Amino acid sequence: MPDFLQLTGKTIVVFGVANRKSVAWFIAKELEEQGARVIYSVRSEARRKSLETQLANKPVFICDVEHEGAAERLAKEIAAAGHREIHGLVHSIAFANYSEGFKPFHETKRADYLQATAVSSFSLVEVARAFKPLLARNASVVTIGISSLTVTPDNYGYMGPIKAALESTSRFLAKSFSADSEVRFNVVGAGPLKTSASAGIPGYLESYLYTEKLTFRKRNLSTEEVANAALFLLSPRSSGFNGTTLVVDAGLGSNFYDKDIIRLAMRMEQGK
Repeated sequence: MPDFLQLTGKTIVVFGVANRKSVAWFIAKELEEQGARVIYSVRSEARRKSLETQLANKPVFICDVEHEGAAERLAKEIAAAGHREIHGLVHSIAFANYSEGFKPFHETKRADYLQATAVSSFSLVEVARAFKPLLARNASVVTIGISSLTVTPDNYGYMGPIKAALESTSRFLAKSFSADSEVRFNVVGAGPLKTSASAGIPGYLESYLYTEKLTFRKRNLSTEEVANAALFLLSPRSSGFNGTTLVVDAGLGSNFYDKDIIRLAMRMEQGK
C-alpha cells in the first residue's frame, strides 16, 4: 500500500543529530524517505558546522537544552521561519559526564547527576511545553529510552535511573496533554546500539558483544531497526499507542537463561 505510514507532507522536528551514527540521524533520513519534512535541531554551532555537508540546504536550528529557555527560543525561531504546524517531535538527546571514568553508583557526583537529568530527561518537558502551541492536535512525540529499566549494568551507572525518569516523564506528559489535545507521547526502548555516544561508555564494547549473544537471533540491533520503530510511533498508524514504551531488543530481555551463555559461564567458573 502506497504511503502506508501516512508521513508524506508531515513536518517533524528531530532533536539530537550528532553524526551519521546517531539514532536521530537514521530517524531523520527515514522520515525524509517517507516524504516528511524534517527540521533539525542540533546542540551547538560547532555541531551544525560539522554536519554542514550532510545537512546542506536543510533547515537546521541550534538548541542546547542544558540552558533554560533554549527550547522556547527554538520554537519561536521555527515558527518565525514559517513552520507553524508541527506533526511530530523526536527527542533523541542524552548526556552523561564520564570524563573521570567509571565510578560506582554511590560515588555519583550531584552536579553530574543533575546535569544528565536536565539534558536527558527534563528537556522532554521543556521541549513539549515550548512546542505545544505549534503541535497539530494529533501530533506524536517520540523519545529514545532503553529496553529495560530493571537491569543494573555497572558501566551505565546513573543513566539507568535517569532513563527511568525519562520514561515516566513521557507517560505524565501523555496524561497532561490529553486534557486539551490528542498529542501522543511514546518511548522507543532500544537495546544496545553501536553509536558514537555509546562508545563513550566505559566497557561498552564488552557489554555490547555479551548482549549480542543473548538475543534470540545472536545478532544485535541495527540503528535502522530502532529508527523504524520510531517512524511507526510518529505515524498515524500508531494512533492507539500513547504513554507506552515499545521495546526493540531482538529478544534480549527474554533470553537471560540462554543455554550457550550458561555453559560458557559455568566453564569459566569451574576453571578458576
